[in-house]
Amino acid sequence: MMTPEPPRDALLEQENAELRARLEALKEENQQLRQDLQVLRLKVDAMARKLFGRSSEKLDPAQLQMVFDALKSEEQGAAKKDPASDSAARDSEAEAAATPQSSGKRRKRSLEEIIEGLPVSEVIIDPPEVKAEPEAWACMGAEVTKLIDYIPGKFACQRIVRRKFVRKDARHLPPITAPLATLQDRCIATPRLLAHTLTQRFELHLPYYRIERMYERQGAPLSRQTLCGWSGMCSDACGLIIEATKRDVFADGYVEADESPAKYQDPQRKGACGTGYFWVFYNPLRNTGLFVWRTGRGAACLESIVPKDFTGIIQCDGYQTYEAFAKSAPRAGRIQLAGCLAHARRKFFDAKAEGEDPQWVLAQVQQLYQIEARLRDARAGPAEALETRQQHSVPIMERIKARLEHLQASHKHRPRSLTGEAITYALNQWAKLGVFLRDGRVQIDNNLVENAIRPSAIGKKNWLFMGDAQTGQRAATFYTLIGNCHREGVDATAYLTDIFKRLPTETNQTVHRLTPKAWAAEQATMRQALAQAVVAPV
Repeated sequence: MMTPEPPRDALLEQENAELRARLEALKEENQQLRQDLQVLRLKVDAMARKLFGRSSEKLDPAQLQMVFDALKSEEQGAAKKDPASDSAARDSEAEAAATPQSSGKRRKRSLEEIIEGLPVSEVIIDPPEVKAEPEAWACMGAEVTKLIDYIPGKFACQRIVRRKFVRKDARHLPPITAPLATLQDRCIATPRLLAHTLTQRFELHLPYYRIERMYERQGAPLSRQTLCGWSGMCSDACGLIIEATKRDVFADGYVEADESPAKYQDPQRKGACGTGYFWVFYNPLRNTGLFVWRTGRGAACLESIVPKDFTGIIQCDGYQTYEAFAKSAPRAGRIQLAGCLAHARRKFFDAKAEGEDPQWVLAQVQQLYQIEARLRDARAGPAEALETRQQHSVPIMERIKARLEHLQASHKHRPRSLTGEAITYALNQWAKLGVFLRDGRVQIDNNLVENAIRPSAIGKKNWLFMGDAQTGQRAATFYTLIGNCHREGVDATAYLTDIFKRLPTETNQTVHRLTPKAWAAEQATMRQALAQAVVAPV
């Protein structure tokens, strides 16, 4: 007996259902691909802005006003439901209105002002008629023209004459001679030449081959091998100064930390360069920085740098090595990590093209930075900073967190989108981002240590890589000393010249007087004493 075939209408209905299901699946796939394409386009745009756009992340007030206008109706509706949000909004508007407007630009000196501060060399030019018959002419004035001149550096030979003496009443005794206080008996360079070479290399970031050619044009064809040898010798001599600087950096229980990669030649890699890291630590309370070179980037590097007895706060980005270091057995419970709001903000800045939500977050973060700017202008101490942050910054941070948690729960932004990634990063780092609200010493971000890294980043563009791994520690030594000279407002060449003269006579107990901070204070005391001696009555 044959099975009857289903009706034709039923077959058509089944085929139509299958086609509709396939169509819906294709629509969903198409929508998914469109969203993925949009995310990829935004990421490419963000990368293009980083590579070719302006580096400033300042927001245009006109763009922020568009965000406020778009969110005005939404905020008004939320205010009717929640009176607390209305109060928070009034506080936010009052904070924005109270923010002082500063230009942020330094006034450029005119050429006339620059000329007035320069040493003067005079050139007198007389007319040919006067030169031919000078006794027939009388001078009745002069036309003065001021020009800016440049006299290239010159090499010279310094003869150090150490005379020998014998006592007249004891001529049988050996003669005496003044000791020769140099960093190395066989070093032919004066402290001034050593300081000049090192500032050319580590302050102006000139590669050794350029310094070699420059010296050759000036009459002293010194090889780059000789210059590298001087650098190593001076770095070893400054070791105790670096140790004293390290004690200052970690003395107060709060440091900012970051790391910056640098290429170096590694013989074991057969021509390929290895990657080392400058680990940079900065103490905002003492305005002192420290560079340390390591060939790795793991928690073991931090373990070898941070003193064993250090207890306190390390402010850093979200790199997992810091988390592993803080949770390691010898450090657990003694180190607290503080986050960097600038890193979290940067992710929302990259995502601002995706809509109103990242722009709203940027506007809120801008208010936090306005509060910090007022604290800096008022030179507020930790106690005053803590009180101000508790009163004004805490409500803003609570608003941001509530908004981010709502966005994450609503799945409005896909996790792989720029906004989704920014939200995830901020919420994962939230406990660390809020440390500055509970400790007045802590900065809102670790931009200060990133600013300390910038000179080395400029140098890497010039010299590309270092000759070997040992060269990294030499660079770290002089990046530390020169960077701290800049913070103290002293000339790095003058500082290095003086300490190279004094180092041979210093001891382990007195070498702390040669750190840039101590040296700057000593010079200020000497200038003050000299000024008082000049004005004192005879």
